[in-house]
Amino acid sequence: MRFAVIQFPGSNCDQDVLQALRTFEGASSGYVWHKTTSLAGFDAVVVPGGFSYGDYLRCGAIARFSPIMGAVKEFAAQGGTVLGICNGFQILCESGLLPGALVRNRDLHFICEHVKLRVESADSRFTKSATAGAVLNIPIAHGEGCYVADESTLAELQANHQILVRYAGENPNGSLDAVAGIRNRAGNVFGLMPHPERACDPLLGSADGRVIFESLLS
Repeated sequence: MRFAVIQFPGSNCDQDVLQALRTFEGASSGYVWHKTTSLAGFDAVVVPGGFSYGDYLRCGAIARFSPIMGAVKEFAAQGGTVLGICNGFQILCESGLLPGALVRNRDLHFICEHVKLRVESADSRFTKSATAGAVLNIPIAHGEGCYVADESTLAELQANHQILVRYAGENPNGSLDAVAGIRNRAGNVFGLMPHPERACDPLLGSADGRVIFESLLS
């Protein structure tokens, strides 16, 4: 399975993703620069974390206009797998590939720590190697990770089991309904604020993030 790892000016987790993917049998990966207009030859896309375009205006607000995002939208429309992590999640929301928005953390502070993440559904291509109700130890690192949406959108997410992961116990950023990650209605686009690529080796404090990539590879 070949993964495209998108690079924007200001991306800083692209190398983390590439390094994590190298530890999985059956996975290959390559960088794709933001000015590229094709994703031919790739089986999945990862939009990594960082500060695309310096997070000017809003997180992800400028990245949504990059040429590569046209290709990502077309890839997703054809059923291709798209994973957005942290800033990648913000970009997917700004691009309309996922509903809702990510705004400033409740306490207005940047948070960098390991958190408990509960798997709400194992019925997805992103979590099928996990068990519903399992609690994962995954790090976060963001200043704008508070998920918000209107009542009808939240009700739809809940009804369609689109909320794949929630914060377990403490809600570190004040996200609505403790949302940590959601998928689209079709089930092929998933965004989450925690960093599974930074939890793929016990030396980093946890290997629980591997379950996300194992799910995709399975």
